[in-house]
Amino acid sequence: MGRAKSRSYEIDMYSGPVLPKMLQFAVPLMLSSVLQLMFNAADVIVVGRFAGDNSLAAVGSTGTLVNFLIKFFMGFSIGGNVLVSRYYGAKQEEELRRTVHTSVTLSLISGAALTVLGVILARPLLKMLNVPAEIFDLAVLYMRIYFLGMTATMLYNFVSAILRAVGDTKRPMYYLTFAGVVNVVLNLFFVIVLHMDVAGVALATVISQCISAVLVLRCLIKAEGPMKLELNRLGVDLHKLRMIIQIGVPASIQGILFSVSNLSIQSAVNSFGATAVAGNSAAASIEGFISSAMSAFYQAVLSFTGQNIGAGHRERVNKVLLTGLGCAMTTGLVMGFGAYYFGAELLGLYTTSAAVVAMGLSRLRIMARTYFLGGMQEAVVGSMRGMGHSILPTIVSLVGICGLRVLYIATLFQMDAFHNLQSLYITFPISWGVTLAAHLVCYFWVRRRASNE
Repeated sequence: MGRAKSRSYEIDMYSGPVLPKMLQFAVPLMLSSVLQLMFNAADVIVVGRFAGDNSLAAVGSTGTLVNFLIKFFMGFSIGGNVLVSRYYGAKQEEELRRTVHTSVTLSLISGAALTVLGVILARPLLKMLNVPAEIFDLAVLYMRIYFLGMTATMLYNFVSAILRAVGDTKRPMYYLTFAGVVNVVLNLFFVIVLHMDVAGVALATVISQCISAVLVLRCLIKAEGPMKLELNRLGVDLHKLRMIIQIGVPASIQGILFSVSNLSIQSAVNSFGATAVAGNSAAASIEGFISSAMSAFYQAVLSFTGQNIGAGHRERVNKVLLTGLGCAMTTGLVMGFGAYYFGAELLGLYTTSAAVVAMGLSRLRIMARTYFLGGMQEAVVGSMRGMGHSILPTIVSLVGICGLRVLYIATLFQMDAFHNLQSLYITFPISWGVTLAAHLVCYFWVRRRASNE
């Protein structure tokens, strides 16, 4: 009975039409991502509305740095996802069981390491980012409390990646919704009633992360068959760890490289003052909804490709990628133009300051309409990683995204004619377009090479 119920959440990705199953997979994941961002946006909205623009800027100024520290460890969850989907498609139950236990153990180690790094390095790292003096202490406080919940964050993301590999995107969505509602309620209580400012929203986030982690972990503990997590079997299988590292480390490096380039951009934005930081933070939060919605199709392509490779259906890989590209592009265009046309109203949810709204609009006018390019290039990356090629897309992303952005900031941006926020933001769509073209060339090379073997 339990196994039948568990299997009702799983998706057979290697037979039948691709689009309906991809939507069945991606829509709950998309809703999960959007809900998670809504709850994260609640942090920004609550402090912006009830604690002031400095608190809004403090929370926003830590975002890129937090992502930088998290990205490396999150790459390992991608390695676990690829292995689980492959073993699931190939019906190799013992290999699947070992991968599950190794991945969960790795999440606990990663979370503990991140907590130590985040708490100890918060002040020196924020100094490196040129966070304005008037918001510096608030940013340090927010970041340190936030990182106390990193073990729960890693556990939730690693276990969710395992569940995604077999098509279960619904239960993580249910649990995230519940935890998110708790987060919003606690945000309002801690900030409005207890006047805890940024400490309140950080604490609310930590509590909600713990709730979602416990609920999603319960899925694996109550599962039947090779997906079942037995706490007494937690540990690292060295062979599986090596395989996870082979796939995960290049993904981690890519995530870090993205964050490095974004850190340089965040540092440049910080140099324009607290109002610019607040407007940039609010606009970036809105764009995050577009990015996360499109990311559902990256995850779909990754899992679908892995299962098809495991099941020996390599002929379906092209169809999986084409479907993922079409879905990512459509989602990016619809949501991007929506954010563009309703930008002022959306930014008004974050702040009552006309100056902050104007700063946010200057970013949305450039970024929102071109965000679909980022989603499409990620879909190609998902396909190559699902096939086991993780190093190549990392190299392409290093040159195409990180290299171009860092080079621009170090050269043209230093000139008076280009030293403004608009010219800074234009580097995003340019780097996405260049990298998408390069990824497609690499994908066709990988497919041709595979067909000749």
